Amino acid sequence: MAQLNPALNTAFKAARKAGDMMLRAANNLSAIKVDSKSFNDFVSDVDRHAESIIIDTIKEAYPHHRIVSEETGVIGDERAEFEWIIDPLDGTTNYLHGHPQYAISMALLEKGVLKEALVYAPERNDLYTASRGQGALLNDRRIRVSNRIELNQCVIGTGFPVVDQSMLDQYFVILKEFIQKTAGARREGAASLDLCSLASGRFDGFFEFNLNAWDIAAGALIVQEAGGIVTDMQGEQTWLQTGNIVAANPKILAQMLRIIGKHVA
Repeated sequence: MAQLNPALNTAFKAARKAGDMMLRAANNLSAIKVDSKSFNDFVSDVDRHAESIIIDTIKEAYPHHRIVSEETGVIGDERAEFEWIIDPLDGTTNYLHGHPQYAISMALLEKGVLKEALVYAPERNDLYTASRGQGALLNDRRIRVSNRIELNQCVIGTGFPVVDQSMLDQYFVILKEFIQKTAGARREGAASLDLCSLASGRFDGFFEFNLNAWDIAAGALIVQEAGGIVTDMQGEQTWLQTGNIVAANPKILAQMLRIIGKHVA
């Protein structure tokens, strides 16, 4: 990890500590205390413990940075130049069911612009990183989005709208058309890792409604630095604010937006 810059080194130190704790706790899943924040939206002691580890590590290195995290909320001055956006456990439902598709997601913004990103998958010991203007890496190996140009050759990642179901009807119409016009669709349950799969060429596109900033901030920068494009459902740049996201390699994005645009105002 010597190649990581100071901010990413701090993020990796935090993610490694939290990830090791998650792996130990996974040996006895039945002992984990779980609460429901809302319908289909769960939080566990592991989420909270991981978040505490990450926040403490960041605050020790960068005491003046603002932190926005899924469980704790906002810490620090809103006027701060630097802001971390953290999901301590993306894929809680997967984790609690013993499914290895979960990750720690961390992004650093400077004056509102995404600058650094890290997504760490403890079960696979996979580390995805990106720095603006410097490309994206998986375990020190440079990654790029796929070069497929025909939608019928593509695999599309997505996430079901299980918490906020206000777009459920439109979603299933869109998903049906993608299933009919692609090589397949996948729903793996952790948006940060879905975006990393897109960045590394395993997916050719990704879309989902009503996500939170901590679900997508890090993964989106990794996609951009791997040569992909990230937009909202109208092809604009409100995705971090709205949580409605479409991402793909440059040849596939327009084809995805045409399909989505028929069903979303």
